[in-house]
This record gives sequence, structure tokens and C-alpha cells, in this order.
Amino acid sequence: MTARPEGVREKQADRRARTRSALLESAARGFSTYGYGNVALERVAAEAGYTRGALYHLFANKEELALAVVEWVEETWNAEVGGPAAQETDPVDALLVMARGHAVYCRRDVARVMRALSVEFSGQDHAVGRALSGVIDRLATGCADRIAAAQESGAIPPGPPPREVALAYIGTLEGLVSSLAGHVPHDVELVERAVRGLLGLPPKAYTVTEAQE
Repeated sequence: MTARPEGVREKQADRRARTRSALLESAARGFSTYGYGNVALERVAAEAGYTRGALYHLFANKEELALAVVEWVEETWNAEVGGPAAQETDPVDALLVMARGHAVYCRRDVARVMRALSVEFSGQDHAVGRALSGVIDRLATGCADRIAAAQESGAIPPGPPPREVALAYIGTLEGLVSSLAGHVPHDVELVERAVRGLLGLPPKAYTVTEAQE
């Protein structure tokens, strides 16, 4: 059997990656809008510009697709939100950067897929629900570490245990941003106001220019 030239394999890999990315983004929009139970895979494929066969070539079934979407959203969120926050050495600054970044990230029409799937799989022993719980647990752990460091340094006042504050922080981001979808640039300003209040920080004078960044 003759091996394919290296350039051919690279082109095939690139094409496969583009197909997979397009299908994941389409699926994220579908799950966000219709929920897991009501999404038709044929529609996901068609809206991405592919056939159902192309989808099944990459994903065996809807569960496998949903698990890939959860992983994809976590990866994109980490790249666009978690990464910039991790560059901040001050834990309070990191939490504020994350809050503002999350508001901007959620302007995308795929961003609410995690919340939609969480509601649908709440209380169920399902692979997708377990994957979502893992994402939330990792996020809560990182936030709790920053909150603990900020409480210890006196940057934020003492209060409930860091884990509980972290869960409240995440809930504040999710609830507020989902309610403010499309309200640009006020989503960024209001999410920072809410987070500052939650952490016991003084309010900040905000400008429209900052909200648009």
C-alpha cells in the first residue's frame, strides 16, 4: 500500500479540523437554542454546511457530539477568558478580568450552551451532566483559590468560605450575563459592578470605552 504524501495528509487533517470546528459551533448553537433533547443532528450538519454523513463520520451519536461541544466550549473559554485572567498576578485583578472577559465571551451565540445543557441534565446520572460538573468544579476550584488568596492578603474582606463565594461568583456571572444578552456595552459594566459587590470591593467609576474593550 502506497503511503499518502505528507502534504496530502496535512491537507486532509486541516480539512477534518475545519469540518469538526464548524460542526461543533453549529451544535453549540443548536443546544443553546433547542436543548439536547430537541436538537436534530441533520439540522446541525446542514447549518454547518455539511451532510449528516459527514457529522456521523466524526461523531458516533448525539451524546458524543454533546461531550465534544462541552470540551470545545471549555477550551475556547480558557483561551479567551481564562488565559488572560491567568496572566494577572493579583487574585482580585484576575477575578475582575475573568468577569469582564466572560461578559464579552457570552456575546457569542454559542456561549449559553453550557447553561442550557446544565439545566437539562441537572440531577441526572448522564455522561454529559458529569462532563459539565467537571467543568464547573475546575472553574470553582480556580476561583476559590484566588478568593482565598485575596481574603488572606486582606484585598477582600473575610466572609463565607472561598468555595461558597466562588460558586456565588460563577452563578452571578452566568445569571447576569444571560439576562443581559445583547446589551452591549452595559453587560461588561454591570457584571463588574455585581462581582465587586459580591467580593466586598468598592465600586468603580466606569467608562463606555472600557466597556467596549
